[in-house]
Amino acid sequence: MSIFRMEELRSMSEKERREELESLMKDLLRERGIIATGGAPENPGRVGEIRRTIARIKTVQREEQRGMAREKRK
Repeated sequence: MSIFRMEELRSMSEKERREELESLMKDLLRERGIIATGGAPENPGRVGEIRRTIARIKTVQREEQRGMAREKRK
């Protein structure tokens, strides 16, 4: 799992973004589970990185729903 930038996300297909979003959601759930059980995560900043990447993916999806993606690229 890697952290994506907006340009990378916009160049992905809808299917790729959806799959990545599902993967990130699972990773976030796993990381939060480790924290909830009292464990120490390997990388404490990871939760924040995952959350931001999820937000980026959802932003690109919303832009495409509204037809804004093409306008922002210009």
